[in-house]
Amino acid sequence: MGHAALMATKTIGLAAAVIAAANREKPADQVLRDRLKSEGHLTRFESREVSAIVFAYYRWRGWLDETTPVAEQIALARELNRRFSRDPGSFPPEELLARAAPAWTLGALEVTPGWAAALQAEPRLWLRARPGTGPALARHLGDCRAFGDGPLADSLDYMGREDLFRTSEFHAGEFEVQDLASQAVSWVCAPKPGETWWDACAGEGGKTLHLSDLMENKGLIWATDRAAWRLEKLRRRAGRAKVFNYRVAAWDGGDKLPTATRFDGVLVDGPCTGTGTWQRNPHARWTTTPGDVAELASAQAALLTRASGAVKPGGRLIYSVCTLTRAETSAVAAAFDQAAPGFKRLPCPNPLAPAAPAGTELFLRPEDYRANGMFVAVWQRE
Repeated sequence: MGHAALMATKTIGLAAAVIAAANREKPADQVLRDRLKSEGHLTRFESREVSAIVFAYYRWRGWLDETTPVAEQIALARELNRRFSRDPGSFPPEELLARAAPAWTLGALEVTPGWAAALQAEPRLWLRARPGTGPALARHLGDCRAFGDGPLADSLDYMGREDLFRTSEFHAGEFEVQDLASQAVSWVCAPKPGETWWDACAGEGGKTLHLSDLMENKGLIWATDRAAWRLEKLRRRAGRAKVFNYRVAAWDGGDKLPTATRFDGVLVDGPCTGTGTWQRNPHARWTTTPGDVAELASAQAALLTRASGAVKPGGRLIYSVCTLTRAETSAVAAAFDQAAPGFKRLPCPNPLAPAAPAGTELFLRPEDYRANGMFVAVWQRE
């Protein structure tokens, strides 16, 4: 057996092991990271191949017969992936609608042929350059395309094959890997230098760092999360990006807020089912259930209500989730309208389409921007 055949057998075997181990409790991306880390002798090419096989399998799972050997399923998934890349129009819309996502989504969100096709496309890798540096960074990295002009020139669609985390530009804090829709949330927040903000569900800090850039590293941002390990990652990222105007604190989402401070702005980027990320995380399509939607919608409503108490008079409250289900988006916002009479809904502009009129809520859909799906709503405390 030649070297190429041996390598193909090896990568397919590793991918099959990841697929066999992944389940609802152990997501495929987590199993994949752990397996690649344990296989320390893999080349970067081999690691990329294993990852590509695993994600192609789950992207095209709706077309596969799970009673056949997994190697046959993998071969078919890879062929479908290649065919879609060459000629997406060869897949009829009705086929995509029937196979790309589970049937329960038809009643839970707006399912269109464009959305189904977007789920099957390879996800884009979006970078966020420091303010005003996008064109220069694009020249240095190469293989980059800016999303637009002005501030949007700092949002770069990276199409190269370089491991960006090894670049000197990354280690110098010149850019973050951050999805375009996530960047849009911070632009909707539009914090000003010197203000005080709370990123209530900060996670690993992507939006915290963007808020700081928009504030010119002035003022103060409280960043909270229930997971200490996420906050530790936030600290490391902030150090690399030379962000200093922040504090971190644990908050489990309960009635006791992490500080008595009243804020100019509060961002609740709530935990959600992540249906807006299914093109990037295809395994989640097949593990998410309607019960998850209902459970998370209830948690989101509670988080929004509790965090709203920290908004000062005249301050703003922003609710965002990277999902598109009605229960987690418009329904949560409408329930808050009824439960919090001291807040009024504000127009929510679309930073990715500055000329478009602002509605009372913003849906960013994957088929429109080749980015994650996102929902945003904004209120002001009267």
